[in-house]
Amino acid sequence: MRRRATTATPATLAVVDMGSNSFRLEVGRVEGGQIYRLDTVRETLRMGAGLDERDNLTPHAQREAIACLARFGERLRGFDRAAVRAVATNTFRVARNVAKFLPRAEAALGFPIDVIGGHEEARLIYVGVAHELPASDTPRLVVDIGGGSTEFIVGRGMNAERLESLKLGCVTMSRRFFADGSLDEDALEAAETHAQVEVEAIAREFSRRHWRDAFASSGTALALADILELNGFSQGGITPDGLARLRKRMVAARHIKHLKLEGLKAERAPVLAGGFAVMAAAVHELGIARIDPVGGALRLGVLYDLLGRREHRDSREVTVASFVERHHVDRSHAERVAALARRLYAQALSRPDPDVERHVGWAALLHEVGYTVSHLGFHKHGAYILGNADMPGFSRQEQQWLAMLVLACRGGLDKVAPILENPGMRAQVLALRLAVLLHHARQPVAAPRVRIRPGRVPRVEVAAGWLRAHPLTAHLLAKEREEWAKAGWRVR
Repeated sequence: MRRRATTATPATLAVVDMGSNSFRLEVGRVEGGQIYRLDTVRETLRMGAGLDERDNLTPHAQREAIACLARFGERLRGFDRAAVRAVATNTFRVARNVAKFLPRAEAALGFPIDVIGGHEEARLIYVGVAHELPASDTPRLVVDIGGGSTEFIVGRGMNAERLESLKLGCVTMSRRFFADGSLDEDALEAAETHAQVEVEAIAREFSRRHWRDAFASSGTALALADILELNGFSQGGITPDGLARLRKRMVAARHIKHLKLEGLKAERAPVLAGGFAVMAAAVHELGIARIDPVGGALRLGVLYDLLGRREHRDSREVTVASFVERHHVDRSHAERVAALARRLYAQALSRPDPDVERHVGWAALLHEVGYTVSHLGFHKHGAYILGNADMPGFSRQEQQWLAMLVLACRGGLDKVAPILENPGMRAQVLALRLAVLLHHARQPVAAPRVRIRPGRVPRVEVAAGWLRAHPLTAHLLAKEREEWAKAGWRVR
């Protein structure tokens, strides 16, 4: 029996975390299924403050980010593309001009950049924290206060069970309520009230009855814990009493430049008040008696998720299977369509991308998720579901990619005209549409001998004998050729 070839797991993996407060590069060594940190580079950019009044990244912020990514790119030279993942968080979810910024950023870094949604960020944070904590089935709360958002997770062992992301961050809160550095009572009260209102909306799902131990995983949490312990405000961890004592010191100082505390680093000072307000709100609204800082978080979570992809434990596969089940997709039919779509895509380009081939297969498996809404226009409903649902493991770009493919799987091509300008996307759409068309009968019949010959004008070849025996399919293929012609593309 022939053994299936496998790709050896690389000795090192790397993650670039483009946060709203800082950018970080972390490199880890893989040994026995575990990741050991080798190298960490951190640059404080405060991208959360780099948005203008229209939520566009300012030219200055873009220049700073690209320069930083170029420096990270130098460290990553020689890394295999599959060994590196770059993720961008809240600021890049919010920025209206992110689509124009990303190509320049990717060119500087030398690797693709995934903008991840809030729930996906929360899931990856929990994966990282779970690998840092002792194995336990006890329910845990994890709070991660970032620069632009705060993630709340309740999980057991390695599995996150409840996920939420709120638009509260140490940078954005400090910019909104403490822009001039003042620490007066009114500013603190306004910030705390704003944060409490936001956290109150999720308090029922994340209240004390859902977890036993609480952990905080972020630079804000580590800084607050250090300050509370080093100044004698807490005997360990972050407590309500410790936060209250810190608050008194902040109000007494009246301005951040006058606040003298052991453990307060100069780079953390400008965003301390915003982070404090979010932490105080979380502790108050969720009934936390003590929350302990822990490492790991997003970067370690991304590294383990990347390791899983390399070792065929891809969380995206789990998500696709879950969607197939949740939306009552005809699995047998979907698998037949997926097998043919992947094969046709591999033929449609002279150099097909294996990762893209997987996405074409996933789009085929999910192309009928919209049936749960309506059989009429199911591809439109499916595209909406895939573009807006929480899909663990998938970046926002990947979700939009899947949604566009599903939208294009049938009907007129005018609705996806812009993406057809790209030869790679054109090949994906053609492969998926043909796979759906050739399996229109939804029966486990022998597939025709079909082949796509790549070229400026691709040629679709189907066995003549099979077509004579299937006149309806022959008619549909002729109509398909007309659809491509109407869209301005020739298919022979």
